[in-house]
Amino acid sequence: MSPLAFIGIIAVAIVLLVLLTVRFKIHPFMVLFLVAVLIGVTTGHNLVDTIGLIKNYFGTTLTGIGILIIFGAVIANGIRDTGAATTIANFFIKLFRGKRLELAPALTGFIMSIPVFGDIAIVLNAPIAAVLAKRRKVSMAVMAPILNMGLTLTHGLVPPTPGILAVTLLLGADIGQVMIWGIVCSVFSFATTWLIAKPILSRGEFIEPLAEFTEGIEPVADDADVEELLIEEDDLPSPLAAFTPLLLPAIMIATGSLGKLFVEEGSGAWTVLNTLGDAIVALFCGMIASMLMVVGHKASVAKRAASAGHPEITEKSSYLSIVADNWITRALNVAMVPLMVTAMGGAMGGILRENEAINEIGEIVASSGFPKLLIPFVLAAVLMAVCGSMTVAAMTAAALVEPMLGMIGLSPLVATLAIGAGSMIGWHVNNSGFWIFCSLYNFSPKQGLKYFTTTNALGGIAAFVCLAALYLTGIVS
Repeated sequence: MSPLAFIGIIAVAIVLLVLLTVRFKIHPFMVLFLVAVLIGVTTGHNLVDTIGLIKNYFGTTLTGIGILIIFGAVIANGIRDTGAATTIANFFIKLFRGKRLELAPALTGFIMSIPVFGDIAIVLNAPIAAVLAKRRKVSMAVMAPILNMGLTLTHGLVPPTPGILAVTLLLGADIGQVMIWGIVCSVFSFATTWLIAKPILSRGEFIEPLAEFTEGIEPVADDADVEELLIEEDDLPSPLAAFTPLLLPAIMIATGSLGKLFVEEGSGAWTVLNTLGDAIVALFCGMIASMLMVVGHKASVAKRAASAGHPEITEKSSYLSIVADNWITRALNVAMVPLMVTAMGGAMGGILRENEAINEIGEIVASSGFPKLLIPFVLAAVLMAVCGSMTVAAMTAAALVEPMLGMIGLSPLVATLAIGAGSMIGWHVNNSGFWIFCSLYNFSPKQGLKYFTTTNALGGIAAFVCLAALYLTGIVS
């Protein structure tokens, strides 16, 4: 198949992705399956072989991400039911002495979105942002976009979030290295975007927080003590306990990845570090840490779970029935959609990579003089703007870029981070997170485009600038 014909098939596939998901409201899982079949059949495979390839790549992707996503969902339940999210938000309120309150939920989301799905982080932080906005009479036009940008950065750039994790595995990059440099790029981008956007957002219209989150909450005086701003809940965990389920996996993976660079492969130290840095081991430890927060606090956990729509947890529930039954059951329910969509996205990507025309396209691109670092970034940005899913966009971009890596001279690490940054561009009405944010943070669709889409795009560009600087200076290669 000629490169031009293959590009035409990709264009048709992208159009179908958009039409079937946005216009005809078909579930992304089925859309990805149908498009994968179409690509396979039109690129020279018969139907049976195409289905076989889909099964193979679906299973391979699921093997790499399945347990991690489920463990992340369990951690999310623990963060919700124990009140850890509130503790973390209060920590940042105290840290900034009641000033720059938009940073409290934003940094909470920034950290939370590393092991927890982005949509869950949006929901968990909605009441926190609303209460703080009401207390200090801060417009949601300031509070919400900064929060959105914060959690989207780590969602797009830092494993084990499903999308970037799948890209990392697909391109063969080291998870620990992607995590470390993803955090570096995310921190730079967050700080830069906040400094640029905050003054602009502050001059915008005043948007009230959602009333259902602020019932009984009254504004405080401008000179109010920090203690008056804190979100009051009974029996909250300590900051150390609250942060541990979120930070422990990241620390373990980073330590394992970096440590192995300085010890001999196969040695005892290498084995220990390899075990420590295994993503499943790390997430399992984070999950255990979240479960330990229930010890001695069962009554308050039951109360929060019931208020969140889970009345099956009561004070009479045993410890194990909460953490090893209810949380697991809820995690499996929550994880099912991301698992299936990501795995089917991997299947579609696998079908794309099967075609040799990609190699020819890679050679053409490599010889064109187009800046090689821009290739994965632009591909991810265009695909995100078109298909509306950061995960699907990133995985499709990875499938197209993977065969080109040798020809364009990019390492899997650099390509992975460039794709992650690009997947933040074009975050708009065809993305589910867009509508969740608009509904929970009291924005109209027009306001969502004005505040969320622009801020996320700025965050993605800033992350790419940071990556480009690291790459051009040889720090990351």
